[in-house]
Amino acid sequence: WHRDSVTGLERANNISPTGWMIDQAMRFSIHSDAPVTFPNSMRIIDSAVNRTTRTGKVLGAEHRLSPMDALKALTIWAAYQHFEESIKGSLEVGKQADFVVLDADPLTVEATNIKNMKVLKTVNNDKTVFTHGD
Repeated sequence: WHRDSVTGLERANNISPTGWMIDQAMRFSIHSDAPVTFPNSMRIIDSAVNRTTRTGKVLGAEHRLSPMDALKALTIWAAYQHFEESIKGSLEVGKQADFVVLDADPLTVEATNIKNMKVLKTVNNDKTVFTHGD
């Protein structure tokens, strides 16, 4: 609805023009805009990789990200924006080891199935804070 009746197709296709940012070697983050939308990292990655709306329409296919770039935009590039890339955003010796365990590999799963992936476990500050099914 918003695409067709408010912004028009051209403007809607260029919302969050991540393809241009990749072309310019820019580091950027992707996020939920909570509380505007419910925080769901797999949906965020799905939106960045597939550029589909909840109604299945594609917005700006030229701005699709690879799964690896989407993961970077959600992790290390987000840490970079907060000047925290030396302590978080990637799994490296000496950094905070906050991470999730997923039920599939987002780099190899069919792109249209990213949104269906489940978080099996979340580790924060060396403690498991979420286990699927608990």
